[in-house]
Amino acid sequence: MGSFYTGPQKTSVEAFFFEQDQRLLEAFRQRTEKMTRRAQLAQVSGIQDEAVLDRLIELDVGPETLAAMAVVPLVYVAWADGQVQAKEREAIIAAAQAAGIQAQDGRYPLLEHWLRRKPGAELIDAWKHYVQGLCKRLDQHGIEQIKHDLLDLAGKVAQAAGGFLGLGNKISPAERARLDELQQAFS
Repeated sequence: MGSFYTGPQKTSVEAFFFEQDQRLLEAFRQRTEKMTRRAQLAQVSGIQDEAVLDRLIELDVGPETLAAMAVVPLVYVAWADGQVQAKEREAIIAAAQAAGIQAQDGRYPLLEHWLRRKPGAELIDAWKHYVQGLCKRLDQHGIEQIKHDLLDLAGKVAQAAGGFLGLGNKISPAERARLDELQQAFS
């Protein structure tokens, strides 16, 4: 059975609908990609607010960048007392895993290097510059969300060693100073 519509305009009509289909498919692909990226960012950061997540996507902040942003200050706090204790190490590795940082052959080479050898001041300086740049581009709600999540994780690392000689659940003065410094980076 032939088509009802024939003639030279058939090609134009088909081309119009083909173009419309392609636009719809592209819009659907973009929405799906954004939803996937939003889910990845939510998993890495713990942020559930879709507006904050969408703003991070607009700023081209990927899950890998957000995961690294979360780990650097944890390492910084762990080194506050001059050495990384076993429980601090465990807390940082657990945070890295929760942030979605993938192990390579069951290891975290760069993170393990930072936990064995104290990173230079340039690492935390780079992190501070990144946070300050990000804060200029996020609204206050987004800043508070990221700051809260990050300081909560850093506080858990500071408490992981259990205070003086492993007694109590206190944060050392050096760790408290580092936590305060991290908080100031968001100002």
